[in-house]
Amino acid sequence: MAIVVNLDVMLARRKMSLTELSERVEITMSNLSILKTGKAKAIRFETLEAICVALDCQPGDILEFSAD
Repeated sequence: MAIVVNLDVMLARRKMSLTELSERVEITMSNLSILKTGKAKAIRFETLEAICVALDCQPGDILEFSAD
């Protein structure tokens, strides 16, 4: 079982770069890259909220449960 992070999909849909998201959310590029590649072990609700505001989406648009 795993949580899949679809941040790259949402970035593509919004035609936004990781750099632009980093600036809007005030999170380092390295931390966003870790999240984007699915290597993150956790995410703060505050961070998730900021990403959702910047991308105009819901948490479920970014995070997905996979039973694999």
